[in-house]
Amino acid sequence: MKRKIIVAVLLALLVVGGLGFIKAMQFKKMIDAGKAFASPPESVSTAVVKKEQWQPVLTAIGSITAVQGITVTPDLPGSVREIAFESGAVVKAGDLLVRLDTSAEEAQLRAVEAQVDLARLNLDRVRTLRSQNMIAQAELDAAEATLKQLEATADSIRATIEKKTIRAPFAGKLGIRQVDLGQYLDTGKPIVSLQTLSPVYAEFSLPQQELSKLKTGMIVRLTTDAYPGQQFEGTLTTINPDLDKATRSIKLQATLPNAEQRLRPGMFARVEVLLPEARDVLVIPATAVLSNPYGDSVYVIEPNPTNNAALQARQQFIRSGMLRGDFLVVESGLKEGEKVASAGHFKLRNGMAVVENNTIVPPASAAPRPADS
Repeated sequence: MKRKIIVAVLLALLVVGGLGFIKAMQFKKMIDAGKAFASPPESVSTAVVKKEQWQPVLTAIGSITAVQGITVTPDLPGSVREIAFESGAVVKAGDLLVRLDTSAEEAQLRAVEAQVDLARLNLDRVRTLRSQNMIAQAELDAAEATLKQLEATADSIRATIEKKTIRAPFAGKLGIRQVDLGQYLDTGKPIVSLQTLSPVYAEFSLPQQELSKLKTGMIVRLTTDAYPGQQFEGTLTTINPDLDKATRSIKLQATLPNAEQRLRPGMFARVEVLLPEARDVLVIPATAVLSNPYGDSVYVIEPNPTNNAALQARQQFIRSGMLRGDFLVVESGLKEGEKVASAGHFKLRNGMAVVENNTIVPPASAAPRPADS
């Protein structure tokens, strides 16, 4: 009986040992297969680090303002008797715009002018009598004072009539008429906008650290969403003598000819001040840069050291500079001719195998024009 039990135990151990050996071999094969497994290379688009000559620029956001621009308003109240302009018309300095009712003032002026004529005749008689020593000097002085007072009264009425005759103070383009015939206007009531559109100003601000680079006469380029792809060029004409205490920025003003009057006061604009000296820079597509709190980096695509026919990715930290269109200046970290991943690099890590595929990514441009912008 004991012999049968021993034989059964030995057989059981033999079966368990055989099964354990088989499983151990299976696990070993799985581990070896895992070690030998190589993930397929990732597909990325690439770009070559190029050297170009760029003229440095200082960029800012600004707005267009008129060299001269006002809303025409009356100095005195009155009813509109005549409207002498059309909305959107171009006027010259001194052109009549609106005439208010001056019938009462004109009647007063005729009465005072009659008094002036009488006072002038009376003064001539008094002078004749005084020259003959028939009256005192005081009577001559009184006659002269009376004439001057009446003339001053007449001039005051004429000034009132002139103020109610509203003219264009300068040449420019009118806006939309805001008054109607017969309407009563209070002092300061808007009549029409008058703007000088050629030339115009572009007003913008730059940080105080850029002040040493600025001087009047520099070329200024401007773009606006109203005219995509078109640049307007002018000159930096004014540098404000003081800085904004809140932002520590300096206010600047450029003058643009605007011969075609495309730029209008109030327009939003992107402004570039061109610095005089051009310099050589290394540029890459801006899409190649991965921005992180600890710095900007790119993935350099280079041959695998163990297999020159294959490519691998290597993360490289860089110091980036100014941006122009789709391109970014690399101040340090890369060399001319190196190849970087410009698309598909978010899935990469150091040493990962890659293959190039540049067929689906549009080429980068210094002046991109998106079709749906």
